[in-house]
Amino acid sequence: MVVATNSFPGSNGTTFSPNDILDLEKGDPLVFGAYWKKMSEVCTVVIKGWELMSYLSDAKNVCWFMLSEFGDAVRRLHHLVGNAVIQERYIVVGTGATQLSQAAIYALSSHSEAPQPINVVAAAPYYSEYPSEINVLRSKLYQWAGDAALYKKNEPYIEVVTSPNNPDGVIRQPVVKSEADGKLVYDLAYYWPHYTPITHQADHDIMIFTFSKCTGHAGSRIGWAIVKDIEVAKKMTWYVHMSSIGVSKESQTRAAKIIGVICDGYQNIGSIESELFFEYSKRILRERWEKLRKVIEQTKVLTAAKYPTFYCNFTNESSESYPGFLWLKCDESIEDCTSYLMEKLKIRARAGQRFGVGPKYARLSTIGTEDEFNELLERLSNAD
Repeated sequence: MVVATNSFPGSNGTTFSPNDILDLEKGDPLVFGAYWKKMSEVCTVVIKGWELMSYLSDAKNVCWFMLSEFGDAVRRLHHLVGNAVIQERYIVVGTGATQLSQAAIYALSSHSEAPQPINVVAAAPYYSEYPSEINVLRSKLYQWAGDAALYKKNEPYIEVVTSPNNPDGVIRQPVVKSEADGKLVYDLAYYWPHYTPITHQADHDIMIFTFSKCTGHAGSRIGWAIVKDIEVAKKMTWYVHMSSIGVSKESQTRAAKIIGVICDGYQNIGSIESELFFEYSKRILRERWEKLRKVIEQTKVLTAAKYPTFYCNFTNESSESYPGFLWLKCDESIEDCTSYLMEKLKIRARAGQRFGVGPKYARLSTIGTEDEFNELLERLSNAD
C-alpha cells in the first residue's frame, strides 16, 4: 500500500512496496512544487468575497472575459523569455490548452462550405488526446484524420504542430505534403527554457500555451492563445464563451500573480532572494535526465530518445532538451513495451498505440514528485 499525505507534493515521505503500481501514465507537473512552496508568501493571492463577481472583464477587448492584468502578465512573460512574437497580436484565454485547441480548430473550420468535415491531422507520434478531443463532439465541421505525414488527400485540412512534441520532445515543423488548402495550429505548451533551448521567437498565426506546463500549476486550468487574425480571435473567444462562458477570474488572478513573480525575479524587482524560476526548473529537469540516461544505458532492453544541443537565447548557453516525458522504446525481444513495464516493473505507462505508433513504444512522466521519480529510477534499474 502506498503511504501518502495531503501535504506539499514533493519529497513528502511517500513509500512504495515492490508490488505497488507506480502510475506514470499521466503528466501531473508536481516537479516544481518545492520552488513554489519556497515562494508561497510572495505568490499568495487574497480575493475578497465581493470581488470578481461579474462575467465581464473588459467589454472593449476581443476576449471580453480576460482580465487586463492577466493579458499584461502574458505579454510581459513572452517579452522576457523571447519564445513568441506578442506584438500586434490578440490574446485569447481559455481553460487550458485543451479548450483552446478546440477553439482554434472551430475557428478555422467554421467558415468552411465543404460538404464534409475538415480533416484534422498531426504527425505521429502525436499527443495521445488529440483524436479524442477532436471526435468527442462529433462535429460536422471537423474530424480526426490521423498521421499528418501520411495525409495525401486533396481536401482541406488543419495540421496541429506540437513543438516540442508530446510525447518525444522533438522540435516539429509542418509535414503535410498535400496541395489542398491547409491551416496550422501550433501547440507550444513545452516551448519554455526549462524544457528546451529557446532558439527563436515563434511567429505563427495561432500559438497555444498553457500555465500548467510553464509553471506547473495544472490545477488552475488556464492557458492562452496568441492569435494574429482578429476574426480568428473573435471566433475562438466565441467558442470559449459558448462552452464555459469565459474563464475563471480567480485562476486568471492567480496566474497573473505567479507570472509577475517570475518576471520580477529576472528584472530584480522586490527583495526576495531566490533561485530564478527557469534556472531552478531547468536544473531539476537536467539532473533528472542525467540520472535517467545512466539507468537506461545500463539496461539491455530499453532505449530513450537523444536530443541535439542548441544555443538558447534566453539562458545564453548551449544545452539539449529536457522533456517532461520519457519516450521509451523496447527492443525486439519485447512485443508490447507497456505490458512489459507493468508486468516486469509495475510501472503504468501510456501505450505507443495511443500516440499513433506501435506497441514497442511507451510514454512515462518525468515531472512527478521526487519520490515517484526516485522510485522510477530504482525500477528501471531492474529492467533486463
